[in-house]
Amino acid sequence: MKIAKILCVLVVAIVFASMTRTFLGWNESRGVHDDICYLRQAHLFQKFGLSGINTDIALETDGYLATKLREIGYPNPDDPLAPCHNLMPGTGRIVMQYPPGTGFALAIFPAGFQVAPLYAVATGLLFLMVLASIAYAATPMSLAVATVAGGVSMYLMNNPVKSSYSLPPTMVICALAGFLTVVLFVVISPKLRLASVASLGLLFGLSVDVRLANALLAAGYCGFFAIQFLAQRKWREFAEGAIFAVSFVIGLIPTLIANAVNAGSPFTTTYPARDASPPNFSIAQLTGQLVQYLHGTQGVLLTTAIVGVLAAAGFARPPMRAIGVLVGCNLLINLLFYLSHTIYTPYYAVPAAMLSLWTLLSGYLYTHRATALEAGRAARRSPLPAAA
Repeated sequence: MKIAKILCVLVVAIVFASMTRTFLGWNESRGVHDDICYLRQAHLFQKFGLSGINTDIALETDGYLATKLREIGYPNPDDPLAPCHNLMPGTGRIVMQYPPGTGFALAIFPAGFQVAPLYAVATGLLFLMVLASIAYAATPMSLAVATVAGGVSMYLMNNPVKSSYSLPPTMVICALAGFLTVVLFVVISPKLRLASVASLGLLFGLSVDVRLANALLAAGYCGFFAIQFLAQRKWREFAEGAIFAVSFVIGLIPTLIANAVNAGSPFTTTYPARDASPPNFSIAQLTGQLVQYLHGTQGVLLTTAIVGVLAAAGFARPPMRAIGVLVGCNLLINLLFYLSHTIYTPYYAVPAAMLSLWTLLSGYLYTHRATALEAGRAARRSPLPAAA
C-alpha cells in the first residue's frame, strides 16, 4: 500500500499543478457582471479596510466600477444603478446585493491579480484534504476511490466552479463540512462531538457570507438536530442543536453587519424583491427545472450524489446508513428549493452535490478503515494452526 499511496499522491499532485497553471492563464475581465461586483467589494475592502463592507454607490468616487464596466463594453458604465446593485427603499442607497465574504477573500490578494490566487489557494486546500484522504485510506479500493474523487474535485475547480468567484471558498467549506459530518456519527468523546457540532455550525454560517444561497446547505442539519432532540428529549441533544444554531449565527455576523450597513437592518436583504418569488411545486415546474439541472457537469454531480445517497441509505451498514439518510434529506431540501423556483444557472446546485459527495467519501473511507482494523484485530485474536 505504501508504494500505491505514493503513486496516488503523484497523480493528484499533477492534477493540482495542472489546475494552478490553468488559473494563472485566466483573464479577470471576462465580461461577467457578477465578477465585477465581487472585485468591487474587494476594492472597497482594500481602499477602506473593514469599512469597505459599505457598498453604497456614492462611495464610488475613483471610477473603479465604471472602469471595470467599460472594459467589458457595458453600454452605460456611469449609470448609478449598476449591475448587481439595487436601490434600498429603507435607506435610499444603491448598494451591491452580494454578501461580503467573497469580496473579502479576493481582497487578500493584490489588485489585478486576485482571481487566480483565490482559485489556486482554494484548490491547494482541497489538495491537502485529498492527501489526508489518501493517507487515511486503508484498503486498495478505498485508496482508489480517494484518489479518483480527489482528482475530480480539483478538476471541478475549473469547470463548473469558474462560473462564480463565490464557489472556491464554498467548495473548501463543503469538503470540511463533509468530514465533520462523519465525525458526528463516529466520535465517542462528548467534548469532541460538541466541538464538531460547533465547527459545523460556524462553517455553514461562514458559507452564507460568501454565497447567500449556501444557507440551504444547513437546512438538513437543522432538521437532524431538531428530530434528534424530539426523539430523545435529553439535555445533550438540546445542547447540540443550540450550539449548532449559535455557531451558525456567529458565522453569519459579517452578513448581518453588511445588511445593517447597506439595507438598514440586519434582517433586510440587499437582493431585489423579485428574487423572493414563492415556490411552485407543480409537476411541470419541477420536471422542467430538473431537466435543466441535469445538463452538463452539474447534472453528473447531482446524479452521482443521488446514486451515492441511495446506496448508502439503502444498503450500507451503520453508521454509513445514518450518514446517507442525513445527506439524502439535505440534498432533497436543496433540490426542492432550486426546482421549485424558475431559476437556472449551471452551478447553483453544485455546493449541495459536493457537500453530499464529500460526506459520503469521508464516511466510505471511515467504514473501510474500521472494517480493515477489525479484521486485523480478529486475525490477531485467532489461534495459530497447530504444527503438523
